[in-house]
Amino acid sequence: MRITARRLQSGRSEDICIGCRSAGGVSLVSIIVAFSNKDNAAKIRNLIVRSGMDVTGVCTAGAQVLQYADMADEGIVVCGYKLKDMMYTGLREYLPGEFEMLLMASADKWTEGCMDGVIGLSMPVKAYDLINMLETMIHTIEQRRKKRKSDQKNRNSQQKALITKAKELLMSRNDMSEEEAHRYLQKSSMDSGTNMVETAEMILSVMTK
Repeated sequence: MRITARRLQSGRSEDICIGCRSAGGVSLVSIIVAFSNKDNAAKIRNLIVRSGMDVTGVCTAGAQVLQYADMADEGIVVCGYKLKDMMYTGLREYLPGEFEMLLMASADKWTEGCMDGVIGLSMPVKAYDLINMLETMIHTIEQRRKKRKSDQKNRNSQQKALITKAKELLMSRNDMSEEEAHRYLQKSSMDSGTNMVETAEMILSVMTK
């Protein structure tokens, strides 16, 4: 796997370590690195860590990624096209809705049509492009988190009761735990681009007909 960055200095080209710069603050967004080749995974992990970001886990299989993801509220999976036990498409389907995926693969692997929640980065990739893309994705996730918190503060008791009613209906009809029902509401809300209250209203409308 080739990841390089170059700059011009005094009329000549010089290799630099883009990843050594600070990412500017500590992020609560979990980053999981997953490639079928363990050495490639380690190289990507080291590059990200040198940039000032924390890496939650390094994996070679999708099942390992899902274990780390279950312990986090939100995050980014940096991965290759194919892991030891599944393709990136299968992993994306199993990942929580709060996770984004940065797919590092040759352009023909992902330009055919990436899934929702997947951003493609063409190989070979420059270190600068990888770090910049991660910082952009982290910023987007953090802004989304702030919006969720703001939405939560603005909810009145009637709206909270509506969400609770939708969760109770999901728990009763679909044999879900309260946590599973809440995650289902969150994912449906993100997928449809609506807030939690609107999603709860839609669920109640459909399931009580």
